[in-house]
Amino acid sequence: MSAKYVFVTGGVVSSLGKGIISSSLAKLLQSRNLRVTIQKFDPYLNVDPGTLNPYEHGECFVTEDGAETDLDLGHYERFLNIYTSRANNVTTGKIYRTVIDKERQGAYLGKTVQIIPHITDEIKRRMLLLGKSGQYDVIITEIGGTVGDIESLPFIEAMRQLQWELPNEDCLVIHLTLVPYLSAAKELKSKPTQHSVKLLQQDGVQPDILICRTEHKLSQELRKKLALFCNVRPNAVIESIDADTIYRVPLMMRDEKLDEIVLEKFGLTDVQEPDLEGWKKFLDRLGNPESHITVALVGKYVELQDAYKSILEAFIHAGAANHCKVKVVPIHSEYLTEDNVEEKLAGMDGILIAPGFGERGLEGKIKAVRYAREKGVPFFGICLGMQMAVVEFARNVLGLKDAMSTEVEANTANPVIDLMADQKTTTVKGGTMRLGAYKCQVEEGSLAYRIYGKPLISERHRHRYELNNEYVERLNGAGMRTSGRNPETGLVEIVEIPSHPFFIGVQFHPEYKSTPENPQPIFVAFVRAALEYNKSK
Repeated sequence: MSAKYVFVTGGVVSSLGKGIISSSLAKLLQSRNLRVTIQKFDPYLNVDPGTLNPYEHGECFVTEDGAETDLDLGHYERFLNIYTSRANNVTTGKIYRTVIDKERQGAYLGKTVQIIPHITDEIKRRMLLLGKSGQYDVIITEIGGTVGDIESLPFIEAMRQLQWELPNEDCLVIHLTLVPYLSAAKELKSKPTQHSVKLLQQDGVQPDILICRTEHKLSQELRKKLALFCNVRPNAVIESIDADTIYRVPLMMRDEKLDEIVLEKFGLTDVQEPDLEGWKKFLDRLGNPESHITVALVGKYVELQDAYKSILEAFIHAGAANHCKVKVVPIHSEYLTEDNVEEKLAGMDGILIAPGFGERGLEGKIKAVRYAREKGVPFFGICLGMQMAVVEFARNVLGLKDAMSTEVEANTANPVIDLMADQKTTTVKGGTMRLGAYKCQVEEGSLAYRIYGKPLISERHRHRYELNNEYVERLNGAGMRTSGRNPETGLVEIVEIPSHPFFIGVQFHPEYKSTPENPQPIFVAFVRAALEYNKSK
């Protein structure tokens, strides 16, 4: 069977949830035993989101093979429970860099390099790349941005060309749009969707399926009207009403028969019925918690929830695994002081110190670590959070009052956190950190070993600084155990305090690998510890 291609575009407004719709369709097709992957094409000129401020773009997701990608790839992995790779995220910056490099090498034999055909050909090549690998039956391609954006035009044009170049039964276009409700008129309005589809048609693309985001149910009359004026079949107008959780959307799309419409278009009529029992069990646990806890998320990007998207989702997965509802309270580390730290953190069942970069908010994170350590509150530090746990311990237990990371104080007398050796000559910022999956040797008898239940683990990284091994002996002697190390470099990956009820910091990012069907072990253990702490209170 030749690979089938689904393209997902968005109209009217951004943030309608193309990634969730793409992931939901992929989940439905995967549940029918089809091999599915999703790729994201982003129209911005950055080569990747690695250098973008989280306020600008939300979380930067890291794949197993070390690519810094759009946060939607996190949704793809969480829904499908399989890894993505650098091939799954393409930006305009990557496309142009490839074409310009080829031009410099003389690959175009002196021709004038143009948007069409050179840029669009490179876009098409990448759109078809995963399909040609033979690993997948269906490739879903999400086009970032909104139809009508100038920067999206080359992607829309490439999609238009593929609509004609691929066999009709191998290509399908889904357009996600908004049907707003006007409370004054007390009715849903179809005109924005009609205009959005017209924009797409003007670019030469005819959608096969309309998915309508709405706060109210679509009547049959409205569906027929949209079908008539947007030139799609009535049964291909799909309702996507607001859901209590994104994880319910696959079941809602199943009720709307989205997967059946797609399979009919592709001529795949002999596939098995969907098996979603595991997914339904997860939703049942999620929707029927037996207990509740409150966890503090201490970070400096807390105003934008997408900045910590994978962490928030990992708490949902770990909560469901513990039959528990986890309320995550964001606390801005920049505004945590000696005077208010107890007031802000009192009543919390657990404290997580979030990852990040730069000086802003560090002292607040250190104060939060001290509070958790001294009060016996379950503590979990990720990346910079682990580093600040080391700084706090060095200052307040070892007595090294000027202990700090050289990221903040280059000439500190006690650099307990220092730049990794292979980073000291690096001047280019994008894609040059320690990125992707690395192994970690876990000491037997440690908290980390009890959590993972095995001596060798693999987790994803995104950092430049590390625990300075010159201080390891003193830290261990004072009660901080370095219980996990990279077997090749000796880099400390995990620290913990055995005398504390639950205190662990990790240099890696465990949140990237958490899924509903495989919740991340540290998050599960942290939530369990927070539950026990809650009961003990």
